[in-house]
Amino acid sequence: MLAVLSAGIAPTFALMAFFYLKDRFTEPITLILKTFIFGALLVFPIMFIQYAFTVESPGTSAFVQSFLYVGLIEEFFKWFIFLYIIYHHTEFDAHYDGIIYAVSISLGFATVENLLYLLTNGIEYAFTRALFPVSSHALFGVIMGYHFGKAKVKSRYKKWNIALALVFPFILHSSYNYILETVTSDWLTLLIPFMIILWIVGLHRIKAANQPIINNIDHKRKMRA
Repeated sequence: MLAVLSAGIAPTFALMAFFYLKDRFTEPITLILKTFIFGALLVFPIMFIQYAFTVESPGTSAFVQSFLYVGLIEEFFKWFIFLYIIYHHTEFDAHYDGIIYAVSISLGFATVENLLYLLTNGIEYAFTRALFPVSSHALFGVIMGYHFGKAKVKSRYKKWNIALALVFPFILHSSYNYILETVTSDWLTLLIPFMIILWIVGLHRIKAANQPIINNIDHKRKMRA
């Protein structure tokens, strides 16, 4: 049990530390923990809704399973929690803050989901779960948070960016699951390139969200000189 808990939680700490240390001005740990807990609690109502859909509509296509039952439901609830708890919070005052809090919500969800999977199927899946499902949830959070942050700091296209904070993670998450649902053999040949592209996009979003802060710091240094 302890080994499963350690294996299930370790990738979360590693990923959260990575994204947290990218922040030029660190956010309150208590608020990050709060968003993480809310993300974790989302697993249970989402599991119930997904189970209800599956029972009521057995034999649905892989497309419906991936895009409606998984991608849309999971990303909508994460998006809603961010909008309800974080978006109007006084601590959310910089572009990169959106990434921190969205990743925290996503990793809260991913951690509980991962632990339940490992407890059911065994610790031997811990490595692949860390590389793919847990990492992908974090990167969906990066993209969601990037657009929430952009909506927060820029008045132009505010509603559009709030909408994109849901649309892009939904499409990416659904596509990820669709690959797993439809490719029965050699699924890694599709999923590995998908994850590489997802990491490239995520890292680009991180750099873009931090850029205004970097420019301001450089400007202040020049003024001091």
